[in-house]
Amino acid sequence: MIAFLFRRFDKTATGFILALALIAVLVPVFNLVVSETSAFHIPNYLVALWGKYLSYALLAVALDLVWGYCGILSLGHGAFFALGGYAMGMYLMRQIGARGVYANPILPDFMVFLNWKELPYTWYFFDHFAYAALMVVLVPSLLALVFGWFAFRSRVTGVYLSIITQSLTYALLLAFFRNDMGFGGNNGLTDFKDIVGASIQSPSTRAALFALTAVFLALGFLVARALVTSRFGQVLAAIRDAESRTRFLGYRVEHYKLLVFVVSAAMAGIAGALYVPQVGIINPSEFAPANSIEAVIWVAVGGRGTLVGAAIGAVLVNFAKTWLTGTSPEFWLYGLGALFILVTLFLPKGIVGALAARFGQRGEGDAA
Repeated sequence: MIAFLFRRFDKTATGFILALALIAVLVPVFNLVVSETSAFHIPNYLVALWGKYLSYALLAVALDLVWGYCGILSLGHGAFFALGGYAMGMYLMRQIGARGVYANPILPDFMVFLNWKELPYTWYFFDHFAYAALMVVLVPSLLALVFGWFAFRSRVTGVYLSIITQSLTYALLLAFFRNDMGFGGNNGLTDFKDIVGASIQSPSTRAALFALTAVFLALGFLVARALVTSRFGQVLAAIRDAESRTRFLGYRVEHYKLLVFVVSAAMAGIAGALYVPQVGIINPSEFAPANSIEAVIWVAVGGRGTLVGAAIGAVLVNFAKTWLTGTSPEFWLYGLGALFILVTLFLPKGIVGALAARFGQRGEGDAA
């Protein structure tokens, strides 16, 4: 298994993994050990903010796996991200117990406020972390399996598939807005207290969540890279470049698409689960189609079909979003649109793709 994950490692992949390992150690150290009076101290809010960036990076890697290597432009990956987030949010809500506003040991506060008499069956067993962790992976995977089974068997491709995935996430947005769904309605889930017995507001817990997010980003990257550098990945590339010809050669294209789509959805669900305890809230706005479109922009900016570029693009774009919304929030959408246009015109391979092409050509010239 370890040999499968680390097969065909190049300098870029090695550098990315080492960088993640470094920040997973240094950020908690500079936050917990270094004195607050030191210039090297990292405040708590930055640890949570950077942890959010890393969870977005994992979502971008998941999206790049299906779009960059299989040609499936999904505009609904935000749905898988949000479902994983809700599964984790439900666990965190069950941990509040009698410490809520209404002091009900079983029902979350919003259910008491809405006069729910008993806990819905969808909330059963979410007081156990193992069950919640299973649902984080299982629910997005099952949705992707059912959706992909019908879509890929029907040979829905291109812009039609993108529209259907966007419709899927919009339908879930409308469903989760309803109070009778039992997921908090418009307000969603918030006011979390503990995670696996530790205070979620504790600096040590936030540092641990940051390090854990970096670890899962590294694992997600390793899994994705192992897939795309195998014979399975070669078939994915063939499907991306010439699906009809690949099918003519005898490959069951729908099976390859379905498998990579389910794996990608599971990774997105894990990203959502890591996002929620660090941000402190999950609500239906995470299902908004605009979020899925924004994730596509992250991948395009960083470099489609590079994995590393997708993660870097997610971090860079969200850093720009944080900075611009803090100074001139009304210009963020204009800036995002302009960024996408500029990248499409001048950097069609993204930042990492353009750098790789430039240094690759230079190396070939030196060798000649």
